[in-house]
Amino acid sequence: MTNPPEIAWFSALCDDDYEFLGVPDQYLKSSWEHCRNIVLRAEEGGFDNILLPSGYELGVDTTAFAAAVATQVKRIKLLWATRMGEDWPPQLARRIATIDRILGPNAAGTGGRLNVNIISSPMPGETMESGPRYRRGTEVMKIIRTLLNGEHLDFQGEFYNLKLDPARISTISGKCPNLYFGGLSNEARECAAEAADVYLMWPDKMENVREVVADMKARAAAKGRTLKFGYRAHVIVRETEDEARAYADRLLSKLDDEMGRAIREKSLDAANYGVQRQQELRSAADGDGFVEENLWTGIGRARSGCGAAIVGNPDQVIAKLRAYQEAGMEAFILSGYPHVQECDMFARYVLPQIQHAPIPG
Repeated sequence: MTNPPEIAWFSALCDDDYEFLGVPDQYLKSSWEHCRNIVLRAEEGGFDNILLPSGYELGVDTTAFAAAVATQVKRIKLLWATRMGEDWPPQLARRIATIDRILGPNAAGTGGRLNVNIISSPMPGETMESGPRYRRGTEVMKIIRTLLNGEHLDFQGEFYNLKLDPARISTISGKCPNLYFGGLSNEARECAAEAADVYLMWPDKMENVREVVADMKARAAAKGRTLKFGYRAHVIVRETEDEARAYADRLLSKLDDEMGRAIREKSLDAANYGVQRQQELRSAADGDGFVEENLWTGIGRARSGCGAAIVGNPDQVIAKLRAYQEAGMEAFILSGYPHVQECDMFARYVLPQIQHAPIPG
């Protein structure tokens, strides 16, 4: 029997909230107030988790925001994104434990409410090849897992040589929280298979989703491990398919190609393998931007990363999510424009019709 999936929303910390894609709106810029309101609305709507993304040139600092908003919510989990290299690994472990304590226990009292999205993209101003970056990410995940599990660390690696006991402060569970990680390159897949808990994918055709899941299961099994799988996508849901498609058209109605290209190139992740795959997906789409039933790539014209949306009426959106579940997905991280409005739409039309729950851990 398939377990209920985790359903998460997205807080637009990186200046990526719009009424019309590519048209800046001062009321939708990333700020403490606006991004906090997205989190609060997601909690009110019944979402299990919410991603707090990481950037540099754009938006607000994720770590400071996570610690502050942790004092504002009572039930929802936070998926805090952090880039490898921002923190010395022992300090990162201590930071995770501290934010988990601020956030407080889950409803059952069995653990905390913090998850961590590990990102191995280059740091601002840094040039590092893919292989070393992901090997560094693997080392960081192993180090923080050991320390957050309350174990003595004796680690000898390519990037870190550390011997120390864990800090006094621990997570509520006394264990490392779930580490979410995404990346399509061979190096990224090996990193996830060796050290992550939840492997994240951006949108793709269903047959490609199945292929990636099968590959990642095999890679993890070869290392004596198992993975859970998560799917990051945008969503547009309306009472009818015609209304949803009309809204998709409206989102793009003021975007030109040069503006979209400039937005995509601002991201720290603009040249990675996964982004290239999103571009390939757009190129394979039909004239309306749909690459397969109810999967629309037009949204990627103004985003460097996750570049497609599930578009349709409630039944179509639910059917698409269930198809992804059958392909192996156990978590969904969704977003839409503007983020508060689309959060409300999904909470109204879809969430009440789906059994869902946070991934344990």
